[in-house]
Amino acid sequence: HDMELPESLRAVARAGAGVNNIPLDKCSEKGIVVFNTPGANANAVKELVICSLLLSSRKVVQGINWAKTLKDEGDQAASLVEKGKSNFVGPEIYGKTLGVVGLGAIGVKVANAAVGLDMEVWGYDPYLSVDGALKLDRSVKHVTELDEIFANCDYITIHVPLTPDTKNTISAEAIEKMKDGVRVINLARGELVDTKAMAKALESGKVAAYVSDFASDEIL
Repeated sequence: HDMELPESLRAVARAGAGVNNIPLDKCSEKGIVVFNTPGANANAVKELVICSLLLSSRKVVQGINWAKTLKDEGDQAASLVEKGKSNFVGPEIYGKTLGVVGLGAIGVKVANAAVGLDMEVWGYDPYLSVDGALKLDRSVKHVTELDEIFANCDYITIHVPLTPDTKNTISAEAIEKMKDGVRVINLARGELVDTKAMAKALESGKVAAYVSDFASDEIL
């Protein structure tokens, strides 16, 4: 938004759906065309969400970091790993309930993939398109109230655009409605989650894990 747009600039393309990081007003004034590519990165994000489901459950990263500390243990390393690996267990995602907030190009792919992993999947999207509904696995439970996702799901992943209405969808109030030990994934937009509230929930244990690719000082 602070970038000086050169006179040679004719168009700006977003590799994805969101254009919140593009100065639309400035582009309009200069006659610069802005277009997006909804769904272009949908499969890549879906795969990262599946990875995030596993990382939020199994302490894989923690286990790797711990294993690195055994580098100079010589012949003892193998037995130390056997003794210590029980410190890094976590719940299986099999049979757990996943709530998908937003059933667009990415959300539908995530929901269907989670069904394939034998999860019970609930989906919320008041603007679900006919195309999205046709692509959605029939076993996905479509709910009409966001609070149903918060109250019933062991895992929650959010896939909605950032608007004034969706900012802080995951708020302190929303977290309070969630199950104790819920695991939350946000690979959509950082501002969809109130990071101060999330940091407190992680500290208290209300939220067992939060996976996001949007850094903030509170979350770090």
